[in-house]
Amino acid sequence: MSISLQHLTKSFGSTTVVDDLSLEISDGEFVVLLGPSGCGKTTTLRMIAGLEQATSGDILIEGKRVNDLPPQRRDVAMVFQSYALYPHMTVAGNIGYPLRVRKLAHDRIETQVKETAALLEIESLLKRKPRELSGGERQRVALARAIVRHPRAFLMDEPLSNLDARLRLQMRGELKHLQQKLATTTVYVTHDQAEAMTLGHRVAVMNKGKLQQFDTPLEIYNRPANRFVAEFVGSPGMNFLDGSIDISEGSFRNQNVSLALNDSQRETLNNIDSNKRVTLGIRPENLQVSLSQRDDWHQASVYVTELMGSETLVIVQLRDEKLTARAGGDFRAEPDSALWIEFDTRKAHFFDSETGLRL
Repeated sequence: MSISLQHLTKSFGSTTVVDDLSLEISDGEFVVLLGPSGCGKTTTLRMIAGLEQATSGDILIEGKRVNDLPPQRRDVAMVFQSYALYPHMTVAGNIGYPLRVRKLAHDRIETQVKETAALLEIESLLKRKPRELSGGERQRVALARAIVRHPRAFLMDEPLSNLDARLRLQMRGELKHLQQKLATTTVYVTHDQAEAMTLGHRVAVMNKGKLQQFDTPLEIYNRPANRFVAEFVGSPGMNFLDGSIDISEGSFRNQNVSLALNDSQRETLNNIDSNKRVTLGIRPENLQVSLSQRDDWHQASVYVTELMGSETLVIVQLRDEKLTARAGGDFRAEPDSALWIEFDTRKAHFFDSETGLRL
């Protein structure tokens, strides 16, 4: 099932929560709506489901405008953040409920419930009540209830947010495997960029109701469209330095550093006014640190280190700026001790300091 959002806008009174959003979602694609709380991603999902009426714009499913169709006629299934299971029903009763509403024959309901439970490996739970289940098991039941009627699209609103970290990681893998197996169009809402990067074929990054970038996870990570995307996608976030471009010397400079540009960067930035403020962005993995003096590196000091097991995050104090670098898991350094840093400027990103757009 293909889904097309065309100039979709939703306002509550004078507040616009989704602003002129256009997206083309292909049949069988897993698209993630990613952004901070209040960016409009859940409202967008609810408009696709028919639970919210769009203020303007069109929603097309398989090329047909569905703005005025009720939810039950859109052939989509929604999985909510809360599991929304009926406490008085067994797991089998919860899974089979959408089929009973459609008045399917009892034996057919029983067959489809068993098949769906087997798909999600919850056959042993069918006679239990929701109160007897763990969080992960409840989420599987909620997914089974959505899957059982074979909808043409799944709409998922932060379905893993109530799980602990270990279960969230496990269920993330289960969801990805399930979507690949069923090849059902899926629109998934989350504020967790790790979920977005690992699950989505494409990711739509939103902020304040507006679409910031819609692309593959790797393209978003490697070529963020603006500073917001660069900062939001990646953990820890990108480092930023405000300064200007000196075209004659072929360098980026501010009061703390002067960094040489390569030929490609010089060509790209050649037409920039020398007085224009530019922001350089560089990810932690593109900063190298050394406790041994390096004459061609920048001297700084250790602000703090964060041991992560396989790696160490080093917060570096470079004069009046703090930067984050990734180091090996065996890196150890005391606060305020001297160290030297090197910028891999081949991986640097440049943004307009006023608009935030990628240069």
